[in-house]
Amino acid sequence: MIEKRVNIFEVGPRDGLQNESQTVPTSVKLQFIETLAQSGLKQIEATSFVHPKVIPQLADADELVKQLPKIPGVQFSALVPNEKGLERAAASGIKHIAVFTAASETFVQKNIRMTIAESLAEFQKVIPLAKPHGMDIRGYVSTGFVCPYEGNVPKEKVREVCEKLLEMGVSQISIGDTIGAAAPSDVQTTVGHILEKIPASKIALHFHDTYGTALANVYAALQLGITTFDTSAGGIGGCPYAPGAAGNLATEDLVYMLDRMGIQTGVDLQKVFEASNIIARALNRDLPSRQWNRLKSQST
Repeated sequence: MIEKRVNIFEVGPRDGLQNESQTVPTSVKLQFIETLAQSGLKQIEATSFVHPKVIPQLADADELVKQLPKIPGVQFSALVPNEKGLERAAASGIKHIAVFTAASETFVQKNIRMTIAESLAEFQKVIPLAKPHGMDIRGYVSTGFVCPYEGNVPKEKVREVCEKLLEMGVSQISIGDTIGAAAPSDVQTTVGHILEKIPASKIALHFHDTYGTALANVYAALQLGITTFDTSAGGIGGCPYAPGAAGNLATEDLVYMLDRMGIQTGVDLQKVFEASNIIARALNRDLPSRQWNRLKSQST
């Protein structure tokens, strides 16, 4: 049975903007984030404490986090790659962080220059250091279905990585369809296998829309009892280490579908559109979201 309420985890300010060729000013990012929060989104990934030379688009992480608005009920989070990133996150005062690895060796080595085992070993250092700061920790597992270098990823490998992260104290795992190649049958197979050992409440899904299957994949996941999905306002984003990957599933597109299905999100579609407009102006281009384009045509 499909649940009647879904949580949308907004990743546009981090996962969306990190893949843009130009850097968006901090003041514009803050306006973008605040408008997203006003839409009813309760979980917003604001930035990443990755080294500025690696992702210069997010080099303002320390400054940005200190200026985030204080909005009751809204949780802001940031990606943390290692102990140095954790130190910066702790100094900023942020209370929700995320660590990231992958389920395919080639991808994780190209992405963070580590093996899967090495990345997990790094998290074994980071997570205990985060707990005294009262931080909640999310885990990302990229290439949860298909790897751009290795092809189909075994469901057993994906579950193995997820289980190890949960054993370390991660509160939720976001499994990514990094190149957007999964179909609903892949979701049923891989996520179904994971749910044999891990409760649905611990799993989120992060779909890209490269082949136009993201919403169909969400529907397949809803049927399995998954209730948390990562999206990006306007459909911005991608992955610099995943050749051919299109943008993330657009927040507007998911909100529209769930509204039509009578599933509550607490998110106002028009307000998300306004937030996406801020980024569209900053990037000086149209965005891939179908609903953004529909609403834009109606407003002109």
